Amino acid sequence: MAKPSYFYGIHAIEALLEHRPLDGLSLFVQPGRESDVQIQTIIETAKNNGISIQPTQKDKLTQLCGSPQHQGLVLNARPLAFADEGLLDTITERKQCLLLILDQITDAHNFGACLRTAVAMGVDAVICPKHHAASLTPTVAKVSVGAAEMMPIISVTNLARTLTQIKKSGVFVFGTALNADAKPIHQANLQGKTALVMGSEGDGMRRLTLERCDELVYIPMSGNEYGNLQSLNVSVATGMALYEVNRQRTLAAAQE
Repeated sequence: MAKPSYFYGIHAIEALLEHRPLDGLSLFVQPGRESDVQIQTIIETAKNNGISIQPTQKDKLTQLCGSPQHQGLVLNARPLAFADEGLLDTITERKQCLLLILDQITDAHNFGACLRTAVAMGVDAVICPKHHAASLTPTVAKVSVGAAEMMPIISVTNLARTLTQIKKSGVFVFGTALNADAKPIHQANLQGKTALVMGSEGDGMRRLTLERCDELVYIPMSGNEYGNLQSLNVSVATGMALYEVNRQRTLAAAQE
């Protein structure tokens, strides 16, 4: 059994208690914070699920979770598990689905931010490789503002093979790249069964991942007095790309 982790931040703990309350073990609360209505609700939820409440000083909370950004709450709980890979078959059988694929995103803050955007933009599941990728740590949970608890996150052994598998189910795979043959993302048809691949900031998509893409797209950027930007932070780029997917799908639904 995996060693329990220390989750921190109000939204991350709220989401954990909502989606898997039986995984909570102990809730550490900074004295004086109990008067906060939101924290009162969290304490009551914890108590109702048999989680012990322990008053704990601010410095000790920081020590427990390794961050001063705990907002007066730390929850000792079983770690979040990746979803079963078999879930992909169920998702790709739908008439329409949206998958976000993160190829070697190793920074926990970028990973968490991508998950937060994915939930907001209606992504059905996030896929990432087992190796050279961020884990589902409490930092990811905090940055995602609880989004890590709200949707399936699937870790796969062979990403290229997984892309081949979902393509056989009718999923059209778009890769984001600045290659010469890439088209502006707003010119692509992002409706139907769609997968969007985001590569790492340093190297982009790996060769085998790139080869499995059906089409390459990029985010057009305007020049300014500072020169043309060649790339964006991956979490920012993910937000912009998913917004375009959501825009197209919302418009299409309104016209039906």
